[in-house]
Amino acid sequence: MPSAGGHWRRPDRGLRSQPVDEVVIRRAIAADAAGIAALLGELGYPAPAAAIPARLERLAGETGQSVLVAQLDGHVVGLASVFTRHDITDDAAFARLAALIVRTDRQGEGIGRALVEAAEVLARAAGCRVIEVTSGDHRPGAHAFYRRLGFEERPRRFIKRL
Repeated sequence: MPSAGGHWRRPDRGLRSQPVDEVVIRRAIAADAAGIAALLGELGYPAPAAAIPARLERLAGETGQSVLVAQLDGHVVGLASVFTRHDITDDAAFARLAALIVRTDRQGEGIGRALVEAAEVLARAAGCRVIEVTSGDHRPGAHAFYRRLGFEERPRRFIKRL
């Protein structure tokens, strides 16, 4: 649940392996660039830290775009990028979790769950009835994670590079 400053605080709720006592989920800022760049690299999308502030600024200017970070002990340990959009197929908006990354050495501590919960708060506030996420076939651990959080698998996504 967000506090007055737009931060989410999530207490431990029976998580597996070394639970996090408290993680702060907040909107990303330019000062998070090095941590965000490291996380993107772990996910397979390397980016120089110097590019991150401009990306954050560009996204901040687009309606429905949010980039959240998970902060623990003053360090960025996770990231979620979520956007909401309307489509001709429904009256309600939908949300897409475009990126979800937790630092490898902090996985299994509830940080990813906290980021997804914060993304769901944003989606509900935007009137969304659905939140979706895509995950590569080479990430079976991520697939199991999403299933545990109640995501239903709907295979087949087609992409054409332009």
